[in-house]
Amino acid sequence: MEIRELLEQTSKLPNVPDVVKELIQQLNNPGAKYDEIAEKVGKDQTLSLKILRLVNSAHFGLSRKVSSIDEAVIMLGMARLKTMVIASGVVGSVKNVEGLDLKQFWSEAFFVATAARFFAEKSEKADADMAFTVGLIHNIGRLLLHISKPKLAQAIQTRVDETGCSRSDAEMERLNFVTPQAGQALLDMWSFPAELGEAVLQHKKPTEFEDPSALAAVVNLACVINAARRNKTDIAELRDFFPMDVAEIAGLSSNILSELGEALALESGLEGLND
Repeated sequence: MEIRELLEQTSKLPNVPDVVKELIQQLNNPGAKYDEIAEKVGKDQTLSLKILRLVNSAHFGLSRKVSSIDEAVIMLGMARLKTMVIASGVVGSVKNVEGLDLKQFWSEAFFVATAARFFAEKSEKADADMAFTVGLIHNIGRLLLHISKPKLAQAIQTRVDETGCSRSDAEMERLNFVTPQAGQALLDMWSFPAELGEAVLQHKKPTEFEDPSALAAVVNLACVINAARRNKTDIAELRDFFPMDVAEIAGLSSNILSELGEALALESGLEGLND
C-alpha cells in the first residue's frame, strides 16, 4: 500500500477550517496579523461559539462573561486564544470514525499538546506554540488511516493487542509505512510549515534521525508523560526511565527530572471542545 492511497480519498479527509489552516501556517511568522485572523474566526459561527463556550467555562475563571472573540483576545491574550482556535478547528474537522474512540483520542491529544508546550517553554530550542500544535496533531496519521481504511486500521490494532508487538511494526507489516509518515504527507498537502510535518514524522523515535527535531523531542517527552499518567506510574519510576537522551535533543537539562510531577499534574482546559 502507498500513502497516496489515503490522501486520494479527499471526501474522507479531515475538513479543517481555512482560518485554522491559515493560523497554523502563520505560527512561526512574527509579522502575522493575528487581529485579522481573530476577525475571521469571529465570522465562523460554529468555531467562535465553541471557543466562547470554552472561554466561559469554569476552567478559565474569568470575572465576567465573554461574548465575542474580540473580548476573548482582550481577556485571554492572542497566544491562548490561538491554541484554542487551532484545537477547536482540528477537533471539529472529524465527526465519527469507525473503530476509534474519538473522545479518548482527542483527550490524549489535548494532554500531549499541553505537556509539549510545558517542555518547550523550558527549552530555547522549541517554540511553545509549534510544540502545542504538533502535540495536538502528532497522531493525525493514525486518524487518517482510521478514516480512510477503517478495517485495515482495526486489523493493525488487533495485531498489536493479540501479539504485543509495537504499533510501528504492525503498521510496517500491513502498510509498508508507518502512520507518522502519512501524517507528515497530509500536513505537507495542507501546506503547513515543514517543521510541523518533520516533528510528526520523528516524534516516536527522534534519536533515530540524523538531524533530530527539538519539536519532535518535546512531543516525545509529552507522550512519555501521557503514558505514565495513563498507566498511573509513580514519580520515582518515571524519573528512572525518563529518556534523558531525548530531553537533551529537546534542549532540556537534567533539572527537568525535578519538574516531572508538575508535568504529570497538567490539565489542558480543552475538554469542552470534545463534547
